[in-house]
Amino acid sequence: MTIHRMDHVGFVVEDLAAAIAFFVELGLELEGQTTVEGAWVDQLIGLEGVRSDIAVVRTPDGQGRVELSTFHRPVATSSAPWEPVNTPGIPRLTFVVDAVEDVLDRLRGHGAELVGELAQYEDYCRYCYVRGPAGVIIGLVEELR
Repeated sequence: MTIHRMDHVGFVVEDLAAAIAFFVELGLELEGQTTVEGAWVDQLIGLEGVRSDIAVVRTPDGQGRVELSTFHRPVATSSAPWEPVNTPGIPRLTFVVDAVEDVLDRLRGHGAELVGELAQYEDYCRYCYVRGPAGVIIGLVEELR
């Protein structure tokens, strides 16, 4: 058995519209939105009575996708903590961008918070982490070569 490809990365957010706006500002494109519910969803995720709105955004080259979802039911019993970047299990998505400072400024208007500082690794890249929707860590990389 071999893996054909990684299809997408997904995470749960509280405000789906705000999460979509964040990723569209970053440069991803909305591929589609829908509501899912029923026995197949309950079976898939191991919960009963699921109703969830989902949206998929994709990178401009069509090779990467992020699934964003918000649940109407059942109600979540806890939320993910805003732990430091080195905490095992913390989701982190990284995107290559044209101008990291410009993207950072635009994302701040959508609630992004810089995790550390914008750093430069030799003459290879400029890199920073921001907290995005639901606390997910977004890496922004500007290649210098």
